[in-house]
Formats: sequence, C-alpha cells, structure tokens
Amino acid sequence: MREIAAAFDTSNYTTSCAFFDGESGVNSGRLLDVRPGELGLRQSDALFSHVRRLPDIADALPLDGRVVAVGASETPRETEGSYMPCFLAGVAQARVLAHFLGVPYFGFSHQQGHIAAASWSAGHTELLETPHLAWHLSGGTTELLFVRPEGVAVRCEIVGGTRDVSAGQLIDRTGQLLGLQFPSGKALDKLSGEAVEKKSYLPKKDGCFFSLSGVEHKMKEMRERGEPEAEIAYFALCSVVRAVHQATAEAKKRFGGLPVLYSGGVASNSLLRDRTPEGIFAEPKYSTDNAMGTAILTWRAVKSLG
Repeated sequence: MREIAAAFDTSNYTTSCAFFDGESGVNSGRLLDVRPGELGLRQSDALFSHVRRLPDIADALPLDGRVVAVGASETPRETEGSYMPCFLAGVAQARVLAHFLGVPYFGFSHQQGHIAAASWSAGHTELLETPHLAWHLSGGTTELLFVRPEGVAVRCEIVGGTRDVSAGQLIDRTGQLLGLQFPSGKALDKLSGEAVEKKSYLPKKDGCFFSLSGVEHKMKEMRERGEPEAEIAYFALCSVVRAVHQATAEAKKRFGGLPVLYSGGVASNSLLRDRTPEGIFAEPKYSTDNAMGTAILTWRAVKSLG
C-alpha cells in the first residue's frame, strides 16, 4: 500500500484537505459562504464554518493509501506573532487525527503552503531547494518575497508589495462596486475581456513597494462618470498587473536574475499570466487557497526523519 501525507488548510476563505504521495496528490476544497454584498467573514464565523464543513470536505477525498503523517497550516506566515483564529479548525483536526493514527504531526504557515503548491504544480519543485523570488497575491496579501530553503520548508522575507490595499481587496471592492458576487476575481477577469478603451494607471511606488489606494479612488470616479463596467474591470486589473511588474523589475535589480514564482488567488488572473510570460505560475486551482502545499511539506518532513 502506498504511503501518503494528509494535510488541512482552513484559511479565511477556503476549507481544504489534501493527500500527497511524494509525486502526485489530490486536494478537496470549497469556498466559505459569504452573503451577497459583503466582502468576507469575521474570524469567528469563518472558524465555525470550517468546523462544520471539514467532514464533508474530507469525505470527498479518496483514501487510497496509508497515512504516514498529518500536517496543517497553523499561521498566515512563519514569522513570530503571525496568527489567525480560523487556522485552529484545521490544526485541531490534524493533531487529533495524527494522535489516533500514531503518526507525526507537522505544522507550517499558509504562505509556505502557497509556495510549495505553486512550485509543485508549475513543475518547478527545485524552487524549494534554491533561493528565488515569489509573489503571494491574494485577498489579504500582496507581498513580494525573497524565498530561501530552510529545513524541509522555506523562509520568506518580504521585500516588496502593497503598503495599503491588497490586490485581492481591490479586486473584490471593484466587484462589489459592479454588483458582482464575492469573491469577484473570476467574474472581473471575464468582464475585463470585453473592454475596448483599456485604460490603466501606474500606482505610486517606493522601491519594490507600491500603493493601490489611488487605483481604487480612480476606479470609483470612473463608476461615478458612468463608464462601462468592462472598462472599470480592466482598469482595476491592469493597474494591479502594472504595479506587480514594476515591483518585480526593481527586485530583479536587487537580487539579480532569480526566477519569479506567482502564487495566491490573484495569480490565477488571465491578464497577469498573459502579460508575464517569463513568470512561473501555478495551475489556477493551486494558485487559490488549498491544502496541497502543506501536504507536500508534510511529506518532505516525514521523509526527512528517515
């Protein structure tokens, strides 16, 4: 019977479980329910939703092997003081399961999981063994990272990104302005393809850092002027892409020709992918929140024990 690592990731927007056997894996996940017109959930509501949903998410995974280790995303980042209550749901499930199975438990950060899932799904697992740059672009995070291997996982240092509104927040606020369902990434992406004028804005920058609040302000002005929804969608997305490209260029001056990995839900955007041919992108389903990366790291951890 093949050996597999099991993992849980209960982020602020997605409940997910995964298995990984060293080469291939499977992930089961589902977005948390957000009421129409709202832009997310309180942590207490997200935690409650995860606890209720985890059994159904786990039931959707085919158990074809012997679980030799269990892991979970414990924190948003691996830095001291990084904490978010919703991750407690996955951690509790993982630790109890590991105890009753008599196998090791390993904890990682949500960000480390994103890097692992993105590199694996892009066919570049060697990135877990060598320094590189990585974007974590999501609903709550827009960070350019200098990533170095550390043990079986990686250590991420923030070297750029947004100083105010995250890329995901801007996209969801644009979606709310246009009456789209949360999260709005996919719908906004599709709508932007209908744009004709295709205007954009280059946000203010400070080295590898930038501000997206100006984009939000101009986008609202476009709405007030009655400009077409497709033009507003394109304006928001293209402005994010330009900011990301500008920061990436600055980082390459500092760190040389390191490869750049793109992870997080916003990294599944087609405009960003089409205009960044040199980037290393995860498969869209592994760009968004998932437990696959944590399962990969859990596998690496248990195999390191010998």
